Amino acid sequence: MTYIYSMEWSLALRDYEHYLKIERGLSENSIKSYALDLKKLQEFVETLQTIEKPETISKEVLQQFVYELPKTVNARSQARILSGLKGFFNYLVFEDYRTDNPMDLIESPKIGRKLPDTLSTAEIDKLIAAIDLSKPEGERNRAILETLYGCGLRVSELINLKLSDLYFDEDFIKVTGKGSKQRFVPISPITKKYIDLYRNEVRIHLDIKEGHEDFVFLNRRGKQLTRAMIFTIIKRLCAITGLRKNISPHTFRHSFATHLLENGADLRAIQQMLGHESITTTEVYVHVNRTHLAQVLNKFHPRNP
Repeated sequence: MTYIYSMEWSLALRDYEHYLKIERGLSENSIKSYALDLKKLQEFVETLQTIEKPETISKEVLQQFVYELPKTVNARSQARILSGLKGFFNYLVFEDYRTDNPMDLIESPKIGRKLPDTLSTAEIDKLIAAIDLSKPEGERNRAILETLYGCGLRVSELINLKLSDLYFDEDFIKVTGKGSKQRFVPISPITKKYIDLYRNEVRIHLDIKEGHEDFVFLNRRGKQLTRAMIFTIIKRLCAITGLRKNISPHTFRHSFATHLLENGADLRAIQQMLGHESITTTEVYVHVNRTHLAQVLNKFHPRNP
């Protein structure tokens, strides 16, 4: 009986993952996150030693699960898990496995809006200046940081950037973002310059493996770079420069948006460049530098002398 029970959950999760990939077009990383969160619920149900199937699990059992979450995860992770569960049960309703979503009356924990970390232009310059250009990967790493900061890319967008996505004559690159949605992002002459230096002086000498020929950024073995490698590059540069901020590839994206906003860029334009579906997501950056906003008010409002 236990085998049949666990298979029922496994089959439901497998079908849901298939739905997220085919119908929603989510990335492998997003699908993995949803699957891991749902696995937590499955494991919790198994500890109850009662038969609770995805199509019959009650609000009471889910409430117990939610009550236990704070013991293992923080408020932000709790909210993410609950959101994922709502999506899962909505899928079961959509597929006629259930007539209700038991998560509808369960509230997510209140979490504050987390403001993104940013780097100053001086800090970015310092990190880039610390790259050892005497090594072949130096030109690549400089091009990587310049592209993250110059185009505001997510790390997944960077490692999946292809030569066929570079429209340098038109000053744009084609970026494939979340849900396989594509957008065109403008690219500056300096970013183009460093990509070209890497492409023409380093990449051209690599023994590129089959299937990796079109990826812009490659490792020494001629294969596509991983997300972990980009994190490692940045962490090493932080150690070299003594930068004590806890930064990641995403910090360059936040800095891209913040610096554009501080220099007068339109929020809608920033939204398009970042590939945010909702302007609300982009509005996080409005809260980053309140001093700048006060300066804008004092300079442009007609009631100020």
